[in-house]
Amino acid sequence: MTLLLKNARFLDWEKLSFTDTHILVEEGVNGKLFFTPKSVPDIEVSEVLDCQGKIVTKSFAVGHHHIYSALATGMPAPAKNPENFYEILKYIWWTLDKALDKEMIEASALATAVACAKAGSTFVIDHHASPNAIDGSLETIANAFEKVGVGHLLCYEVTDRDGREKAEQGLHETEHYLKKHQGLVGLHASFTVGDETMKKAVDLVEKFRSGLHIHVAEDRYDQDQALVQYGRRVLERLNDYGMLDQSKTLLVHGLHLSNHERKLFRESKAFMAENMESNLNNGVGVFNGNGLGSRIMLGTDGMHSDMIRSAQQAYFAGQSFETIGFEETYHRFRNVHRYLKENRFEGDGENNLVVLDYRGRTPVTEDNILGHFIFGWDASRVQHVISDGRLILKDSIMQTVDEAEVMTFAQEQAQRLWSRMKG
Repeated sequence: MTLLLKNARFLDWEKLSFTDTHILVEEGVNGKLFFTPKSVPDIEVSEVLDCQGKIVTKSFAVGHHHIYSALATGMPAPAKNPENFYEILKYIWWTLDKALDKEMIEASALATAVACAKAGSTFVIDHHASPNAIDGSLETIANAFEKVGVGHLLCYEVTDRDGREKAEQGLHETEHYLKKHQGLVGLHASFTVGDETMKKAVDLVEKFRSGLHIHVAEDRYDQDQALVQYGRRVLERLNDYGMLDQSKTLLVHGLHLSNHERKLFRESKAFMAENMESNLNNGVGVFNGNGLGSRIMLGTDGMHSDMIRSAQQAYFAGQSFETIGFEETYHRFRNVHRYLKENRFEGDGENNLVVLDYRGRTPVTEDNILGHFIFGWDASRVQHVISDGRLILKDSIMQTVDEAEVMTFAQEQAQRLWSRMKG
């Protein structure tokens, strides 16, 4: 099947150049785009979208997400008011993830995938945790994302914080999933992962030619515990296991790094995912990319599913803490595509597109497009979304699932989750 986008103003996501053209979009994971600037092609197509006055460009992707937090919005306050980052984990997120069951996970994944699509993202890298519902959790998430039409790169968060049996279950879930799907090997963070579990996770990385997806130095506590338990800092520990030599390895947060660790990362093959709003929300500090090199991407950390918002916050908050301009912000915003392409992950091909109903109060040109990206674009401008050549959002309405049914299901499961958390 082929989709036709008539009268498009196509923005090349890498060159930031505009072309006025008609676009034929081929369906499929490896589908192509065909540009016909002079005339509308006289061929049979599955659907025609008139994009006169719109901007058509590559859709977005989320570099780090947590679907397991999707049902947290508006939930009751924790039993104890957290006084530090460790207590935020203990009394909020570790309480929530232990209460999840399969239905709640499915609702979380469906709601997240819909939110991503409506904000223009067609691919999500997710880091999941559900200690009392581990088996089959990744398959549940994958099925939900595929139902909506959003590509994915998943992992289960393996950790020793709930004991050896749960850690082994997490490793087993990871191995079982990687036998059939592309994915990563997930670890929570250095301070909850002992050497035995770390070694087993590294063995899975090597067995499946994958990479780690792990939180690093989100709070000083992670570094303090690494020094006490292992006599070296977090990135030094990962480097000793050879995980910085893997281009598929994805490190998340990276706030409290020494100059030596910054050098290790800069000279490594790994990528880093910045999550500015989550860091500000948790009061753990502000990301500083100075000295880390060019392999930084952006995520949402489960705060929301809007990558334009994440990029703008990275720029606004970053002004006081690092050297970051329009170009660097956009580079980080798009680096997730480079990560996926470099490592040959499928589902983020050229036939993933977003149509923005954005005209701007001022002229939009190649010279000032990044100014519009930072100060003008927002998720409300997303009109159509195409994933693997398939129209999944048309005129802001989901085409693959009934959004109202998804939200009703999510609300029902949220109430069940909150009730369990109180118990």
